[in-house]
This record gives sequence, C-alpha cells and structure tokens, in this order.
Amino acid sequence: MTLKKQSPLFLTVVNDSAGDKEEEDRISERSGKRVTDKWREYRWGDLATLEYGKGLCGYKDSIGTYPVYGTNGLIGRHTEPLCPHSGVIIGRKGAYRGVHYSEKPFFVIDTAFYLEPKADIDLKWAYYQLLTQNINNMDSGSAIPSTSRDAFYNLPVKVPSLPEQKTIALILGALDDKIELNRQMNETLEAMARAIFKSWFVDFDPISGFGPHKEWQDSPLGKIPKGWKVARVSDAFEINPSRQIKKGIQYAHVDMASLPTTSARVTKITRREFTGSGSKFKNGDVLFARITPCLENGKTALVDFLPENEYGWGSTEFIVFRPKEPLNPWFVYCVARNQEFRDHAIRAMSGTSGRQRVEIGCFNNFSGVMPPAEITAKFGDIVKPWFTQMKINDEQSHTLVGIRDALLPKLLLGEIRVKGTERFVEAAS
Repeated sequence: MTLKKQSPLFLTVVNDSAGDKEEEDRISERSGKRVTDKWREYRWGDLATLEYGKGLCGYKDSIGTYPVYGTNGLIGRHTEPLCPHSGVIIGRKGAYRGVHYSEKPFFVIDTAFYLEPKADIDLKWAYYQLLTQNINNMDSGSAIPSTSRDAFYNLPVKVPSLPEQKTIALILGALDDKIELNRQMNETLEAMARAIFKSWFVDFDPISGFGPHKEWQDSPLGKIPKGWKVARVSDAFEINPSRQIKKGIQYAHVDMASLPTTSARVTKITRREFTGSGSKFKNGDVLFARITPCLENGKTALVDFLPENEYGWGSTEFIVFRPKEPLNPWFVYCVARNQEFRDHAIRAMSGTSGRQRVEIGCFNNFSGVMPPAEITAKFGDIVKPWFTQMKINDEQSHTLVGIRDALLPKLLLGEIRVKGTERFVEAAS
C-alpha cells in the first residue's frame, strides 16, 4: 500500500495489490452493522488501558519542555513527562471531560487519564475515534462526575487495519494542522499589530516613514512628541453610539461567550430577533465587556463580520466604541487591548460582589495621546491587511472544521472508505 499526494491537505490510498482494487465489502456475522473484511469489532479494553495521571504543582508557571494536561486540555508545562510518547488524554473528573491529543511526550495531572495501548493501534486514529464516542456518558456515579474505567473498557469500537488507521489519522490530522496553522498565524498577526501600536503610541519609538521624534512638548501625561495632543477617551471615541434597529427583526447576534479574550475576531455569530434591549453595533465598532469577570479576562473584539450597511446586536454587558476622526477602528481596538486602559476600567467597576460593571462615565477620566492624522492613517495602512488576513484565515478554518466534522464519523464508522474521501471533500466544499 502506498500513499499518493492529491493536494496540500488530502491523501488517497492506492492499493498495490490488484486483487484489492475492486474488493467488495463483506458482512460480519458478529454484528448487525457492516464490517468489511479489514474492519473488526472490539472493545476498548482489548486495545488499551486508562492510566491515572498524577498530582503536580507549579505547572502553570513552568517553562518546561513537556505539556501538562488536565480534564479539559492543556494547562501548563513541566520538566519531565509522565507519558513518554505521543498520545491521547481523556478527562477523568468534572461535568465536561474532554479528549485531547499530544504530539509529544506529556504529563497528565490527577483529573485525567492517558491511553496506553495494549494492541498495535495508531494513537492518532484512537484520538479521532474517541471524539465520536461520548466520554461524558461514562459516569462512575460518584458525587463528582467522573469517567468510569469499566464503562470505557466495555465500549465497543470498530477497528480498521493499521495502515487504514494511519491514513485516516493523516487525512483528519492534515485538516487539523491547517486549522491550527491559521490560528497560529492569526495570533502572530495580532501580536504584530499590538506591538506596533505600543511602539508608536506608548513608547514613542521612531515611526516608519516619519523617523525619530525630533521635538518634544510637556503634557499632563508627561513628555510627548511635538504636534501630538492629549484627549479624553470620551472625546476621541463615540461610546454606545445611537443605532436604529427594529424590535422583532432578526439581526446578527453576539453573546458574551462568543467574545474572544486574546484575539480581535468573533467567529461564532447567530441570528436573533432584536428584543428591544442590548448593545447595537456595525462594522468598525469595538465591543468591550463591561462586567466581571469578562472584563478582567480580556473579552474584546473588532466588529468586521457584518454584511455591508447592516447592524448587529448583542449582550447588554458590552460597551461599544467607535472611532472619531482621525482615528480608525484598528487604533481603537488596540487602545481597548492596552493594559493601562483596561486597568483603569477595572478600577472603576462598581456594584455588588460578582456583578460589578463599568459605567461609561469612567472614560471621562481617562486620557490618551492622540497622534496627527497622517500617523494614524499610516498605522491603519500597515495593520489593516493583517486584520483582513485574520478574517480570511478564520473563514477558511470554519470551512475546514465543517469538512472535518462531516468526515470524522463517516471515516471512523467505515461509512466511507479512504479511497472515497477526496470525492466527499469536493462535495462538502
């Protein structure tokens, strides 16, 4: 059997044996489901054991080489692995217990298991196979929801030949690799934009195309470049600008859970009828969480997902910022991500414990440096293509996730075979 490269993402199996090319599926007498001559039904206890994780301290602040996993995924680093090979992590405790995969040796804390094979199986295939099986239903019945090892060992699993396991893992892994590459690219682009903002507008470093600042002036904020101004946020931004949208009409909707904590973009948007209350926004606005703990966690986003000339709406706990000239949306977004700005908002929170929120009046008391129009325009010219690329990457990843999620159960249940994958992907696309 050989692997033939068909595209940057997809592989098709080519059988070297002429006798395999047109081979018909056979029906196993042991199951009511179709099982080919190369697929067999087992139970997970025949294939692997669940090994306990171990207690560990200091993993959140460690800069060790090995990833540390808990019941819900990656949580830190450590200097030594518990599992000496790549493998599958399965949540052990908690209402939601996830399935995760590490490409390198890893450590597992005592809220999770890791899979140790007893048979010759591909662990990446095992990871994808377990994504199709509901681990959270395997509850031991204890006070704290936890995965039952006995239930896991009795869980039936349909197993193809090892070469087909590897090929299934290659196909699904290629999709996940591209999705992860897009995520990493967006993280880099975001960091670049914020680094330029800090360099130009916080540290007053030399500006590309303008050179170093030759003259300085005194201001309430200290020395600033000559020709620059100090302005209150409430004078530089529109805050919760008036928008006319009609009750009972459907618009794009963003809830608080969909607002990102470290990136610019909202990727989960629904459509809902406007209820008469909620924040109202359009492309070019910035959404800023005003309530604890969402503000402290960093929930902020740039609106760039609406059709032209349409409005959206969302949580009443969003503050909406819109730039006044000569500022632009990317400048305002970077201000909203600036730690000094966020610290001011956090200090200004009021209300009962657990329900504290920011009142918009606090932005009358926060001032920032406003550069000349040609410099903010230059900043926009540099970073706008990066934000555009982030959107393209997210849209591509959304498509790839849909393809992967459609392929996953069909490949792993044998409903389609590896040789049919390319046709399926074309149809899904």
